[in-house]
Amino acid sequence: MSHTAHIPSHRKPRRSASKLSLRAGVAGGVLSTVAVAGAAGPAQAEPVTETIEMPALNGDLSAGLSSAVAASAEATQQIALDTELQAAEDAAAAKAAKDAKKAKQEAERKAEAERKAEERARAEAQERANRSSERTTLSASGSGSAIGSDEGGSVSAPATGSAAAIIAFARAQVGDAYVMGGTGPNSWDCSGLVQAAYRQAGIDLPRVSGAQSSMGTSVSLDNLQPGDILYWGSRSGSYHVAIYSGGGMFIGAQNPGTGVVERPLDYDPPSGAVRLL
Repeated sequence: MSHTAHIPSHRKPRRSASKLSLRAGVAGGVLSTVAVAGAAGPAQAEPVTETIEMPALNGDLSAGLSSAVAASAEATQQIALDTELQAAEDAAAAKAAKDAKKAKQEAERKAEAERKAEERARAEAQERANRSSERTTLSASGSGSAIGSDEGGSVSAPATGSAAAIIAFARAQVGDAYVMGGTGPNSWDCSGLVQAAYRQAGIDLPRVSGAQSSMGTSVSLDNLQPGDILYWGSRSGSYHVAIYSGGGMFIGAQNPGTGVVERPLDYDPPSGAVRLL
């Protein structure tokens, strides 16, 4: 026996003829198919169109989605309505507060005006009561006096008789209002007061100042006596009259600002005087 008889051979074992024939046939078929396809020319590529069918929503899912969308829209609308309502309420509250403040201020203003009016009314009532008391006293006494120094330096004798009655009446009206055309009892113009005062002495005077100053006898301002009529302007065309009360003083319804006053002659020096007593 050879020493190499048990050493396996490293050569590949030969395949059987049947297997080789089968593989050759298969290879030949493939090559034939490739050859035929090459002879026929390049194949035209057919476009591939594939339709993907989406899964259909079932009825419950679709209804739920619609309900959610509707609920969201309703919630958004409700928020908008609530915001609008709140804005309207805020505006109404601000307007109400402003109106209340204005009404309070108006009420306070009216209350203050009424309080002042009541105070004026009480003061006027007291003043009228005082004048009425003074008039009663003067009427009962029937006389008055005005002793003092005249403008010219002489001493005036006390008013007596008719002059005293005239002066007493005129002095009792001091504080009354001046009203154009006024003839009493609580408001006068200049000639209305002089006319009413002279009536106390039984003397009827014309109504207007120009006619009053044209009566009687003209006298010098240095020789005045209580009861003389003072005038401003010309004697026949005077625009204002008053009564000399003695002691360098006169009583007259001067103007709307002062009313009836008793003032010194130099307060408003007259143009002249006339005497009727």
